[in-house]
Amino acid sequence: MIVRTLGILAIALGLVFGASVAMNHDTPATVVDVAMSSDDFSTLVAAVVAADLVEVLQGDGPFTVFAPTNDAFAEALEALDMTAEELLASDDLAGILTYHVVAGNLMAADVLAAVEAGGGSATVETVNGAPITVEVVDGNVVLNGTATVTAVDLAAGNGVVHVIDAVLLPPQ
Repeated sequence: MIVRTLGILAIALGLVFGASVAMNHDTPATVVDVAMSSDDFSTLVAAVVAADLVEVLQGDGPFTVFAPTNDAFAEALEALDMTAEELLASDDLAGILTYHVVAGNLMAADVLAAVEAGGGSATVETVNGAPITVEVVDGNVVLNGTATVTAVDLAAGNGVVHVIDAVLLPPQ
């Protein structure tokens, strides 16, 4: 009887707490909060912290962030023959990260419209200053011919995050 009562109380509290969270915080405040809300972005979050970009990306924006997953970072580190520690200490880290950020709030529909208007590809300038080429290949949005967008329109109060399966390296 006590176990049943505690179980019902736990469910009730869970429903109340869950409803409260849903009503009070539908959209994360910043693109950084989106990244911090998922374990899939722990390497990205560590890199943003190491590059001292947290405060910038928590600013007003709006920002569009193409966010590589941990698996994407692992593949890049292997290809570059680097450790995560070496990447986090790299002088190139801020440049690599800002190559994943576009000024503005580019939702998936906006990106697809730009690709269509561009006859199959579009170029967007990153805050790094270097452009990213966007194409649709076999129904998938692909950046620079290497990174596939795997999830779109993760909205934040200061922009949007799109998940990608590879780390983009700026042109040398």
